[in-house]
This record gives sequence, structure tokens and C-alpha cells, in this order.
Amino acid sequence: MAAPDATTVRHDPFAALRFPLFARYIVTLFTLTLGVQVQGTVVGWQVYDLTKDPFALGMIGLAEALPAISFALFAGHVADRHDRRRISLIALWVLVGCSVALWLLAGARPLGAELLTGARLTAIYAVIVVSGVARSFLQPARQALSAELVPRELFANAITWRSGSWQLAAVVGPALGGLLYALGGTRLAYTVDAALMLFATLVLVSITHRSPARAVTHESVLQSVAGGVRFVFGDPVLLGALTLDLFSVFFGGAVALLPIFAAEILHVGPTGLGLLRAAPAVGAVLTSIVLARRKDWAHTGRVLLWVVAGFGASMVGFGYSTWFPLSLGLLALSGMFDMVSVVIRSTLLQARTPEGLLGRVSSVNQIFIGSSNEIGMFESGITAKWWGASRAVVIGGLATLGVVGTVALTVPTLRRLRRLHPEERHGV
Repeated sequence: MAAPDATTVRHDPFAALRFPLFARYIVTLFTLTLGVQVQGTVVGWQVYDLTKDPFALGMIGLAEALPAISFALFAGHVADRHDRRRISLIALWVLVGCSVALWLLAGARPLGAELLTGARLTAIYAVIVVSGVARSFLQPARQALSAELVPRELFANAITWRSGSWQLAAVVGPALGGLLYALGGTRLAYTVDAALMLFATLVLVSITHRSPARAVTHESVLQSVAGGVRFVFGDPVLLGALTLDLFSVFFGGAVALLPIFAAEILHVGPTGLGLLRAAPAVGAVLTSIVLARRKDWAHTGRVLLWVVAGFGASMVGFGYSTWFPLSLGLLALSGMFDMVSVVIRSTLLQARTPEGLLGRVSSVNQIFIGSSNEIGMFESGITAKWWGASRAVVIGGLATLGVVGTVALTVPTLRRLRRLHPEERHGV
């Protein structure tokens, strides 16, 4: 099937999906994310079942985040020097191996049953570390690959589908993991996880695209990595957008404190906690459907600032709420605002970055996102310990509003940014 002419589908909400290779890419992304979510849910339960120690749960995130962030810049360099599909495939095969290893550690004889708890726990953490390294290489290569599969004028539509698919998997994955665990324990859950990972890999194998040949360069690895960092810090619009995301998640992330809200403030128990965790992703999925049908914003910079401010205001409201339906609504609203922010930021990154730098710039973005998520969880825990969960969320939301005001004043080029289409990429 031949790819359609981009000019004939520009305003079509399904425009990006009409490119067959990109449609397969979305299938790979959705299936992989579903497997990752199932795995993350079951690993948490398995580790807690082995240890009954909340600190052991925190170590899961650390075991994955540290290698992912540590290798991110080098992974971006690799993604800009080699075939991005091949890098993604290698990383996916490693993730398939990690899923199989977790299945073995779940208790399959003769390996799992005789392992002491400490040894098994160490092995699980080791698998998670390897998984973190694989994902650090997968992320920039996969993001840059997606930009090669559609024309530049369809980046916003493609990113909407990409983000919406991820969010949908984030809604379904934890629930599927819990259901599988209830039906057949860790063995069944990890079996499905491995099958999803394998299917995602095989679909990527069917994508016949190859990255264009790279120009020969005599740059050292350090010079190459520095090029991506320099580009981000040299573009005030891109840096401003990434800064908004970094600090809004850092200050405004209430997810780490949701168990406290469910147990002590809203009194809704584990079932309510599941709904609270799903609410932002539900809001994001609904918003992605709307975004797929619109062309562009006339004043993109202002929209970005307003939606991040809306995210902060949602967090302030959530911190004050003691009524469960209102809390759910505010979390869903925060997911809606965040989805718009993700689409704008990701489109800016792809539209303003030269093709040869996409991997390295994506890796810088990965560090921003990884740092804000993991360190933001730590910040939320510390402030909750000092001031209580409600005050911590309210203060974080107010801090997010302060960051929006600061960026709006100090980065006028972002504030005046108009449309996202490549032909206007330097226009303000």
C-alpha cells in the first residue's frame, strides 16, 4: 500500500495513521506499553509480597531510573549515528529477555522455587536494571524513528496518536496486570507480559523502513553528546517548554501521594486508589481524541502556558478536595491539561530539531522527564512528611503556577510562539 500524499490528508484526524509504517509503529508502541504496565504492576506486588517493606518498592523505581538517566545522553548519540529501527529492535529483544527472566524468577521449577528470598529479590532488581538500560536506548531511537515515518507537517497529528496510545495503555495495563495476577498469579501475568513484548518486537520487525545514511563525522562521543545539549539550551522556545514540563511534574505530581489520599483523606480504600490512579490517563485519552481532530493553534505558546497553569490549578484543587467525585474530576482535568502540554512540547521538539540531532535532543528530553518524575516523587514524599499530603499538593500546585509566570516573563519567544507547522518553526 503506497503512502498517501500528505497535502491531501493534512486536516484528517487519521492522517498519520494512513501511513502504513506509522500505523504499525503505533501498534508496537501500544503493545509494548501495555506489557510494561502489566510488568510494573506485578513486579511491585511480587516485591512487596517477598519483603513487606515499602522501601523495597521505592527501590524498584530507583533501579530503573538510575541506569535510564545515566545512559540517556550516550543512547541519544547512538540513535543519531546508527539505524534507529535496528537500535529499537535490539532494545526490544532485551526487554523480551527481561520479561522471560521475571517469569523464571516468579517460581518456575527448578530455578525459582529454591532461591532464597534475598537472592531472588537481588535477581529481580538486576533484571530491572538491565530493563532500565534497554529503555534508555529504546526511548530516543523510537522517538526519532517515529519522526521518519510521517511528513513533518503531520508531526502534531502523529504525536497525538503516539501520546494517546501510550495513555490508553497506561489506563488498561495496570488493570490487566491486576486481573491476570488475580486469575493466575505472577506466572500468568509474566507470560502475558512476555507475549505482549514479543508481539511488539515482531511488529517492529515488519516495519521495513531504514534510517537515512548519516554524514561521516569525526566528532568524538563527548562532542556529539554535547551537541544535543547545546542545541536544547541554545533554543529558548524548546528550553522553555522543557522547563515547564520539568517543574510542573516536579512540583505538581500528586501521584506518589495518592495512597495517602485514598486511605486517610477520601476514605475510599484500594478500589478508590485504582480509580484515582487511572483518572489522569482517562482525561488524557479523551483529550487525545479531540486533539486528533483539530489542525493547530493560532497562539501555541500561550496555549502551552495556559494548560500548564491549568495543571497546577487542578493540583491545588485536588489538594483541598475531600469529596471523592470532585477529586476524580480534578485528576482527570489535570490529565487533559497534561496531554495538550505533551503534544505541544513533543511537536516542538520534532519540528524545531534537525533530523540528525533528533536522537540526542530526545535523550535530553528523556533526562528532563525522568528527573522530574523520579525526583518529583521524592520531593512529594518529603514535603508530605513536613506539611501533610494535602498541603504538599497545594504548595506544589502553587509552585507550578509560579514557574508558569516566571517562564512567561523570561521567555517572551515562547509566549509569542504561533503555529507549530514546520514552515513557521522560526516564526513568533
